[in-house]
Amino acid sequence: MAAQESDELGSEPSVEDEENREASYHGKSVAQRSAISAAGPIANFLFAILLLAGLYTFSGQPFTPADVGGINEGSAADDAGFKVGDRVLWIDDTEIERFEEMQQIVRLSLGEQMAILVLRDGREVLINVRPRLTEYKDRLGNIQRIGLLGITRSGVQYIQHGPVKALINATKETYSIVGMTLKAVGQMIVGSRTAQELGGPIQIAKMSGQMAEQGLVAIIWFMAVLSINLGLINLFPVPMLDGGHLLFYFFEAIRGRPLSERVQEYGFRIGISMILMLMLFATWNDLTKLPVFD
Repeated sequence: MAAQESDELGSEPSVEDEENREASYHGKSVAQRSAISAAGPIANFLFAILLLAGLYTFSGQPFTPADVGGINEGSAADDAGFKVGDRVLWIDDTEIERFEEMQQIVRLSLGEQMAILVLRDGREVLINVRPRLTEYKDRLGNIQRIGLLGITRSGVQYIQHGPVKALINATKETYSIVGMTLKAVGQMIVGSRTAQELGGPIQIAKMSGQMAEQGLVAIIWFMAVLSINLGLINLFPVPMLDGGHLLFYFFEAIRGRPLSERVQEYGFRIGISMILMLMLFATWNDLTKLPVFD
């Protein structure tokens, strides 16, 4: 009996065990595991695109021609030589179609020099301008640093699109929000933007309340932006996040074998420490902005 038990313990894994392993997550190929890890963030982006497409279909997409409707006296635009009626065509290497696009780029410039190509009386004019770096307190009490030209829009319209056009524009808007978010994160890393602007769960709750007061359209827009940011953050190459798993799978694909368990364990420890510190910092930022700390 003992010999029989010994033989059973030393036997090869059964076909059933092998099939169970292949069906498990770790038994799948690198490509399959990568696809599973990427599915969550992709779902966030797709959800945001569907929300925005719904808004553009039923409520309309805000659209303002990139025309200069007015210029504040003594502003950066006034000093640089902008004229009322100028139509902005390009900012550096970015083509501009809507005033909202120009506004987003200028706000994130933080006073950096930029070359703006405008159409004036049928001819193209290149204007070099440095937006004024301005600090202001938003409705949540946060101090924001943005670039300002001192240009006002000519008027906003809300254009309703068909389903296909709405999906295309929603995808473009999602891509634009991702780009602006990455630029803002980069500015925080290099120190040109203060990390005090980083918000946590309390700020998200306050913003949710603000959006609820403004109506359903504002709530849906906020949900879309929040979903985009969640998807993007989850793709950061930090262990414990999906982006960290994708980083490990990248090295596994290059090496032909997984990283050692010890390396992965240390990576996960570092990752969870970074996430916890970021959460604590963001929550502390939120708490210091509450009236009790004033």
